[in-house]
Amino acid sequence: MAGRISSSNGAATRRTVVAGAAAALATALTGCESASPAGAGGTSDDAKAPVVSGHKPKGKDVIDVVADCGAKGDGRTDDSRAFARAYARAAGRVWDHVGRTVIDIPAGTYLIKQPHALLDAPGGKLKANGLRFRGAGKRMTQLIFAPSHAEDAYLCRNEDSWANVMFEQMAFAAGTPGASFFYSYSTGQAQDYRFTACEWTGEWTYGLALDGSNTNSEMRWDACRVGGAYRKAFLYSGLSEKSADRPQQDQFLNYWFNDMKVEYAWGNFLEFPYGGSITCRGGSYIVTGRRPEDTDDYGRTSTFFRFPRGPHHDSVQRFHAEDIRFEVRDPDTVVIDCAWDSGTVHFNDCDDTAHAFKSFAADTRPHRYRIGARGPLVRYDSCQLSGQHHYERDGDGTGPRARYDMCLLRNHSPRDFIDGAGDRVRFVDCLGS
Repeated sequence: MAGRISSSNGAATRRTVVAGAAAALATALTGCESASPAGAGGTSDDAKAPVVSGHKPKGKDVIDVVADCGAKGDGRTDDSRAFARAYARAAGRVWDHVGRTVIDIPAGTYLIKQPHALLDAPGGKLKANGLRFRGAGKRMTQLIFAPSHAEDAYLCRNEDSWANVMFEQMAFAAGTPGASFFYSYSTGQAQDYRFTACEWTGEWTYGLALDGSNTNSEMRWDACRVGGAYRKAFLYSGLSEKSADRPQQDQFLNYWFNDMKVEYAWGNFLEFPYGGSITCRGGSYIVTGRRPEDTDDYGRTSTFFRFPRGPHHDSVQRFHAEDIRFEVRDPDTVVIDCAWDSGTVHFNDCDDTAHAFKSFAADTRPHRYRIGARGPLVRYDSCQLSGQHHYERDGDGTGPRARYDMCLLRNHSPRDFIDGAGDRVRFVDCLGS
């Protein structure tokens, strides 16, 4: 189940942790006298603190990659060994399945040539909760990943090992075009990642690539900048490289993007062929350039939200975008291309009309849907929209599957706004040109 640590790893569930914390807080606030003696109102199901086994590991709780591990941070020296040493110390200090170490990365530019040097957890040998990388500030702490070969080279890999991984106040650059940032494989353990005030630049194949069959979930990006370019996607769910059964890839749940600056040259931002629950709130989304060449998978288009239909079980398929300003700078920029076969897609108070005045705008189709008998159900509320929206009918089914409420259509009237299956769409109190 998404959001729960695998019971086989010995870690406490969320319910246990919350209950234990509540009991501890109550005791701290009221004093020892608040405890009820046996037979005086106490119950057998009173919350108890989880049992902690073993001993606290030796060493410092905070490791500095410069002072403690010898990194130079001069942008020229290969600091791979220093980062690998820092991670090894953090992995070695896991106690009772809980991480006990913060890895500090001071201001500087760090060249890393060795794949997996920042985080190397192969094969699910380690089951742990809590790993934190802390920089000095976005663009103050910068890691340049420059492996000798880009193919299948990742700066981080987490194979069913770590949950609750945090990256704060740092930037990542692809020094070798086509390298990738993070490979995450899960059958229930690798989940709960958080990125705060981080930045990506350079040409990557994948930013974060998700693989496995269950619970690659609960991930959050806050005030981050996604720059650079992406041969595949910044966040791609469902590589199927190690999954024993591709249709089981149906637990990609709960991804949150808040106050983002998504301003990259070309490629896809999110690609979710196996469904997912995704929320994007606030920020600016811009594709600043064009793909350098035509590709078999994508042609010349760059798409913020690409949701093709992959073989999988009946998973969650839910997408919500709110308070976002999109720029459609040319006909090859696509806001959404969705072929999910059920679920919901919702845009609320979004605007993609920054270039609606240009000559090409009326002929663009930046929102594209394939609608079947079970959906997806599509809704736009209080949005300002350019070009036309394309709808393709998939199979049987009648009646609207999309609705536009109080939207401003900059280049067309409601009658001319839909390209394709217009019978699937309803307009309520919308204004057109």
